[in-house]
Amino acid sequence: MCGYIRLDRIRNVVIRERVEVATLEEKIMETRLRWFGHVKRRSLNAPVKKCETINLSHCMRGRGRSKTSWNEVIRNNMKFMGLTEEMI
Repeated sequence: MCGYIRLDRIRNVVIRERVEVATLEEKIMETRLRWFGHVKRRSLNAPVKKCETINLSHCMRGRGRSKTSWNEVIRNNMKFMGLTEEMI
C-alpha cells in the first residue's frame, strides 16, 4: 500500500496516517455506538432490549476485576467520543 514493501520497514501507524484510515479501536467504538442507537429505537418489549437489563452482579470471576456490562462499555465509549444519548 502506498508503494511500500515490508523491506522498507515502515510502521503501520505511519501508513494509516498517510491514507487517513481510522484505527481499529475507533471502528469498533463506532460500530458499538451504532448498534446502541438501533437498540434504543426498539420498542420496550423487543427481545434485544433484554441486554440492557442484564444483571451481572451474581457472576463470580474469582479474584480480580468484575465483569463489565454492556451499558458500562457504551457509557465509556460515549464519554471518550464526547457524545450524549440524545446524539446517538
